Amino acid sequence: MLNVVVCVSGGGTNLQAILDAVRDGKITNTKIIGVVSNNPTAKALERAEKAGVPGICMSPKEYPDRAAFNHAFTEKMKEWNPDLIVLAGFLVKIPEEMTSAFSGRIINIHPSLIPSFCGVGFYGLKVHEEALRRGVKVTGATVHFVNDGMDEGPIIAQKAVLVQDNDTPEVLQRRVMEQAEWLLLPQAIDDIANDRIEIVNGQVRRK
Repeated sequence: MLNVVVCVSGGGTNLQAILDAVRDGKITNTKIIGVVSNNPTAKALERAEKAGVPGICMSPKEYPDRAAFNHAFTEKMKEWNPDLIVLAGFLVKIPEEMTSAFSGRIINIHPSLIPSFCGVGFYGLKVHEEALRRGVKVTGATVHFVNDGMDEGPIIAQKAVLVQDNDTPEVLQRRVMEQAEWLLLPQAIDDIANDRIEIVNGQVRRK
């Protein structure tokens, strides 16, 4: 059984996709044991409560400095001791202390086809705003393992989504969620839970 903690910051639509996939048997051999948000008003915490999953808020604002938060955050993860940590729209940089303690056990969903529109400053709606500004015709989403860099870890899966001429950032964001994010992330978790993938020479390979 793969014990999973999901980290979120906002509405929790990816969290809901995970919870629904577990419920419907699309993710197997998996239990969601906790949800962490840095935002006390995040709807994701309501989703966790409704699903009977323990949820907590841990915000950097509650600590004297970032180092104190990073340590407390890492210690909380160690206390829960998940097999996998899923960043599902989590707008807090994962500290090196945590990536070291959970090496190969943290994954993230990013709303673009990495290496496009990723790294520092590219999150949430900003990704789609920049995609439209650049005039790309195809965007999408990427699930990847997390390392010390920003959106630099080994890529697990990607899915392309077409950009329409009349798209707004909000409309494009929704399409990327529906056509890519909500499909890729549950599938990646199920693949990990059932030992279908491995990292070989810095790249993800299917077994």
